[in-house]
Amino acid sequence: MSNDTEDTGVIIAILERLNDFRLPRLLELKERMDAGETLSEYDMEFLERVMEDASSAHAYADRHPEVQPLYSRVIALYSEITAKGLENEKSRPG
Repeated sequence: MSNDTEDTGVIIAILERLNDFRLPRLLELKERMDAGETLSEYDMEFLERVMEDASSAHAYADRHPEVQPLYSRVIALYSEITAKGLENEKSRPG
């Protein structure tokens, strides 16, 4: 199997995981953070797994410029969620 064929298979698997599992939950977290909620321990564990996935996918994004915009948008979404979660945590009374 050539590297391009292997990369294509891995990219498809990454995109399916993103579409089916990661992105819906990320969007739900973004909505909750925008509503002023804070991140739970479970949310933070999920975000850690997302970053592990992103770290693994980085090499594929580097080799395949066509997926770089999507990769960048997922990283930006992660950053928005964590920044807003921290902001919400700091503004909590207590």
